[in-house]
Amino acid sequence: MARKRALIEYRRKRHFDKTSEPAGRPVRKRGKRLRFVIQKHAASRLHFDLRLELDGVMKSWAVPKGPSYDPRVKRLAMEVEDHPIEYNAFEGTIPEGEYGAGTVMIWDRGTYAPEDGRGEPAVRAGFERGDLKIVLRGKRMLGGWVLVRTRRDARGRAQWLLIKHRDEVATADIDVVAEATTSVTTGRTMEEIAAGVSARRTGAGASRRKRPSPRRRRSTRSTS
Repeated sequence: MARKRALIEYRRKRHFDKTSEPAGRPVRKRGKRLRFVIQKHAASRLHFDLRLELDGVMKSWAVPKGPSYDPRVKRLAMEVEDHPIEYNAFEGTIPEGEYGAGTVMIWDRGTYAPEDGRGEPAVRAGFERGDLKIVLRGKRMLGGWVLVRTRRDARGRAQWLLIKHRDEVATADIDVVAEATTSVTTGRTMEEIAAGVSARRTGAGASRRKRPSPRRRRSTRSTS
């Protein structure tokens, strides 16, 4: 029953005869790896949407300033409604008048795992506890990260913080949000996606076009 209810709010907010976003459905996990995606979203305010696969849907957070590789920086992450797994492949423009109207870019995607390596049950427990420690294996997002739930706002929405763990790829020397400005799947900028320009490259080729590489340093024990 919970699986069937998972996407009710997502569907309620959208008109699928007008938007090209997927209607989707909760699905059972296939394979051993959990997927993640980060989408750059030029809605009423530019932000980044972090989505983690869990229990057949993508648990989702809106991160206004995007991620930072600096462990001293704590990024606000507002929990939003679950999205379908198919949303991992969505890149395009949500039409005016629709919820979240604006251009959406696949800014990064890959797989992830709980820091303790104990699989999806550990992710579920961390999410419910409000202390979710994960390792990301994307093209731009790498290494250990933590999502910490802090409080709920006046509308009952959960507020979290997204923080980089102190590991071998943590650094204050790059601003990954400023440096990485193209889609990892099509190589397009936000402006090109909005204009309907065809993909320049696909797959790994697109990710190589502009891929900041955090400077690796000697590993230190995480304190996040």
